[in-house]
Amino acid sequence: MTAAPHTPPHAELTQLAQRAVAQWGGSDRPLRLLSHRENAVFDAALPAGRAALRLHRPGYRSDSQILAELDWTRELAAAGFPAPQPMPMSDGGWLLHLGQGQRATCIGWLDGVPIGEGTDRLTHDSVTEYARIGEMLARLHTMTIAMGAERLDRPRWDIDGLTGAQPLWGQYWGMPLLTPSQRDMVIRARDVARARLRLYQAGGAEITLIHSDALRENVFRLDDRLGLIDFDDSGFGFVMYELAASVTQLVDDPLYPEIQAAIVDGYASLRPLRAVDREAFDMFAMLRAFSALGWTIPRLPADHPRLPTYVRRAMSLTQRFLDE
Repeated sequence: MTAAPHTPPHAELTQLAQRAVAQWGGSDRPLRLLSHRENAVFDAALPAGRAALRLHRPGYRSDSQILAELDWTRELAAAGFPAPQPMPMSDGGWLLHLGQGQRATCIGWLDGVPIGEGTDRLTHDSVTEYARIGEMLARLHTMTIAMGAERLDRPRWDIDGLTGAQPLWGQYWGMPLLTPSQRDMVIRARDVARARLRLYQAGGAEITLIHSDALRENVFRLDDRLGLIDFDDSGFGFVMYELAASVTQLVDDPLYPEIQAAIVDGYASLRPLRAVDREAFDMFAMLRAFSALGWTIPRLPADHPRLPTYVRRAMSLTQRFLDE
C-alpha cells in the first residue's frame, strides 16, 4: 500500500469547507463537521436547503467516478428511491476543485436517523429490520438495472477487486497484525475463493452497480421507509457481496445467523436468488472482512483499539469458509 495522503487538521478542513460552501451560496449557520473517514462531511444550511458538504479524500476517487456517483444518486432520487439528491453550485456545476487534490460536492439532506452503529447490540426487532433492508437493496438493484447504470464510471468489486494482486481496498494479507500462520491462512482462503468466484461468475452470478457499504450507520429510517446514504464506495460487484457486506460487521453478535437469513430472504422476496447464491454468502462475508483488513492499513495506526476486532472477524469467517 502507498502512504495515506496528507490529511488536514480539523481547523484547516473547516477553512476549506468555508471556502467551498461559498460556491453553493453560503451556509446560513456555521458549518458543523459530522464525520471524517474517507471524506470530511459537514452539515450546511444552503439557500436551497440543508445539505451535506463533502470534502473528498484526496486521491481516493477520480473526477469521473465522483460525478458518476452523483449521476446515479440523482437518478435514483428522481425515480423515488430514498438517496441523497446532489445539489449544484451557483454556476450549475457539481464538483468543485479547491487545489492540491481537494475537491468538494454537496448532497441534499436525508431527514432521518441511522438505524444504529456498528457497536450496537442487535435485538429481535433487528431481524425484522434486516428483512426490510434486504427488500430495500432489491429495489435499489432493480432501479439501477432499469436505468442502464453500466455507462457509469465506478470501481469494480469483481474477482480482481476482491482477490486480485491489487484489491480495491489494498493487499489485506499484508495487514501488520496478522501472524505468519494467519497470513498463510488468509492467502490460502483468498486463492480458494478466487477459483470459486470464477466458477460462480461463469455460472451466471449477477453483477450490477451496488452500494457495497449498507452498514447500519448508512441505512436511515425515514418515516415508514428506509433510505441509504454514503455511496462513496459503490461499484460494480456481485449482488451477494452487497448483502454480505451489509452484515459482516455483525458477525460477533449472537443474532448474526438470523440477521443473515433475514437480509437474504428479504432480498429474495423481490428479486429471485438461486441456491448457489445463498451458498456463496459466507464466502462474500469473508471477502468483505478481508477488504476491511486492507482498508485499515493506511487509515488506522498500528495500536488502534479496533484493529484486533477486524482481525478476529476475518479469521473467524476464514475458518468457517475453509471448513465448508
